[in-house]
Amino acid sequence: SPQKIYSYPGNPRVSKALIAARYNGLEIETPAFQIGVDNKSAEFLAKFPHGKVPAFEGADGTNLFESSAIAFYVAAYKNDTTLFGKTKAQAALVQQWMSAWVGPIRGWRPYNKPAHDTAVTNVKRALDVLNKILLHQTYLVGEHITLADISVTAALLEPCKLFFDKEFRNEYKNVNRWFATAVNQKHFKAVLGEVALCEVPQKYVAPKKDDKKEKKEEKPKVEKPKEENPKEKKKEEEDDDDEPKPEPKPKSALDLLPPSPLVLDEWKRFYSNNETIPNAMNWLWEHFDPQGWSIWKVDYKYNEDLTLIFMSSNLIGGFFNRLERARKYAFGSMVVTGENNKNAISGYFIIRGQEIPEEVYDAADFESYTFVKVDSGAQ
Repeated sequence: SPQKIYSYPGNPRVSKALIAARYNGLEIETPAFQIGVDNKSAEFLAKFPHGKVPAFEGADGTNLFESSAIAFYVAAYKNDTTLFGKTKAQAALVQQWMSAWVGPIRGWRPYNKPAHDTAVTNVKRALDVLNKILLHQTYLVGEHITLADISVTAALLEPCKLFFDKEFRNEYKNVNRWFATAVNQKHFKAVLGEVALCEVPQKYVAPKKDDKKEKKEEKPKVEKPKEENPKEKKKEEEDDDDEPKPEPKPKSALDLLPPSPLVLDEWKRFYSNNETIPNAMNWLWEHFDPQGWSIWKVDYKYNEDLTLIFMSSNLIGGFFNRLERARKYAFGSMVVTGENNKNAISGYFIIRGQEIPEEVYDAADFESYTFVKVDSGAQ
């Protein structure tokens, strides 16, 4: 039977292994897979006890999770593969690119103004070095495509599609040439299709512009039409038929849960305006609804790779920014502990319902963190 990778549709982390498979002539299936259902089945958990995706099932019984480990296995599957270069030194350089360069690029996302400015500085520094290296090289390692090119290209896909517009890209002409060379290779195209580069950068709402401001902006949009068109109720009702569009957009299964006495916006306001200990925590335990909400301990999986404190903070900002869909259903507090070159990321999430919902696990950085459910009844 062919190799299989289980994951949700469109997971960018899977592309690394699928492209590597094309180069090695390896057939990999990506079966239809429903998160929250299929990864909870006894059959899946027997092979992958963590219940995480992407998950790889080899024809020889090899079972793997973590996208980089899967990509490495697939790239090394063919004995005479060229994806690790031709020498041990080149193989080491491939590993260097996979570990030291993918992280900073992958972790960049605009969050709030200070974090965004810092993140842009970091990614520009990384791209500047990459641009200099590619001045005299067609590929990152050796004279052919390797797993280094595949991994760094995969890390750049989302930024190039969403944020790196033409003006931004003009500063890195060598990177542009290398990126275009890679994504136009037949094996890349077979997996990625045509890659459309960003024209207008996608912008995110900064966290400081929290629910209060959003609601102030939303209310006039809802109330003004009612004031301007009070004559015909039927027209109002027709307008109301258009208004439900903001609700179906998420189409969240969490909206179907029984009402909970814990209102997340009330908790956010109290948390923002009071000392965390003891005031906010006392309020939380007084109002917490263990039937309607769950608490999760969250830890970054790769603390050993973290370097500077501010870079670790940027990773948190990037993760939170990708959780925009979960704003209504989750509250998270993450911190960086330790010192430069010896630090860790950890924290807690309050999540609607008793399982991790799509709004959370769909975030691109989700697989970089472990979520362990806490027994909230113990408090």
